[in-house]
Amino acid sequence: MRRPFLAVAGIIAAGALALGACSSSDSSSPATTTTAASSETIRIGLEGPLTGDQKDTGIGMLRGARLAADEINAAGGIDGKRVVIVPIDDQADPEVAVVAARKAIKSGLDAVVGPYNSGAGLKTLPLYIEAGLVPLRLTSSDQTSGLGFTLQPMTSQIAPVATKAITDGFKATKVGIIFDSTQDYTTAANTAMQTQLKAAGVTITIAEGIEPGAKSYTDTVTKVAATGPDLVYVITYYPEGGLIAKAMYDAKATPKCFADYGAYDPGFITAAGEAAARACPVVGVPAPDDFPGSAAIIAKYRKAFDAAPGAWSPYTYDSVNLIATVAAETGFEYGALRAGIRKVNGWKGWTGTVAFEEGSGNRVPAPVTVDSVGDDGNYHVDQSWAASVGFAY
Repeated sequence: MRRPFLAVAGIIAAGALALGACSSSDSSSPATTTTAASSETIRIGLEGPLTGDQKDTGIGMLRGARLAADEINAAGGIDGKRVVIVPIDDQADPEVAVVAARKAIKSGLDAVVGPYNSGAGLKTLPLYIEAGLVPLRLTSSDQTSGLGFTLQPMTSQIAPVATKAITDGFKATKVGIIFDSTQDYTTAANTAMQTQLKAAGVTITIAEGIEPGAKSYTDTVTKVAATGPDLVYVITYYPEGGLIAKAMYDAKATPKCFADYGAYDPGFITAAGEAAARACPVVGVPAPDDFPGSAAIIAKYRKAFDAAPGAWSPYTYDSVNLIATVAAETGFEYGALRAGIRKVNGWKGWTGTVAFEEGSGNRVPAPVTVDSVGDDGNYHVDQSWAASVGFAY
């Protein structure tokens, strides 16, 4: 059984927008403004891992953004100008991201959606802002707070939910952690989770760092299980997380398995195998079809791409639509667009109702959920977790 955590009246592409008075300038506007809004098209960059180990995430992001652009264009564009999505492939690599971002900026952009990986975002988000572009990021590291806006949860919003699930849902008192020691998001999440768990009276039996790229993590699982935890919390992206879940399942490990937000992606199920994925719930967000009224937009997505939406397709879809809604009133000048987005309160999209926290640009409330593999073999919000993590519907 399942039901979504967020009540959404309907999926409205352009959304209903409640805005305060918006000025055409902003005190924090960058000195440089490099946009392409004077041309006959509106160019919105989409940064994500379009190739490499995390390409499933990036492709879903790109498709969500393109679907939104197609719908906007079918309705006349933005002030009569056609919206073009500009792919920016960062391969989940900060160094690659910088090169790709600079190239895209030079080509001319009006706004940016992404990136997904926090390590990339720490390098590229300041570049976009310096160039006079407002980003709607998909990063979750708290180090990226204030660098544009986001529709996704941040580490400071994720860690309390994960901790409550561990203590109230799993009833665990001893936790072993496996984390990716090479990524900004995962290392920060490891620190945050240790702080939260210790404050909740949980003993950390071990925090074992790994490097991605191994074909198997059996030795790591054996080492962590030997420390006697009730539960192993896996703080990695989905390729490694799935393999760790598989190793635990194959070894019939005694500790329970629970994966962090970074691992939430259908690719986790592919890497782990469905049986192992079922044994390892993941901190995530509502699945694309968990939102009420989502059937019509999912049908459009499937028709356009002959595929199901990716985990983050709804977030890039909403990000492009939100930019379009505000820019239709403010234009794309950095200060005006930023001020307009900052005042958003009550805009409705595929992912629910959107409002932003003053200063950080973080979404409130954050749509953090605990997801399990459903009967259809895909992730969905699990109703049984509602009480333990305290969500309202």
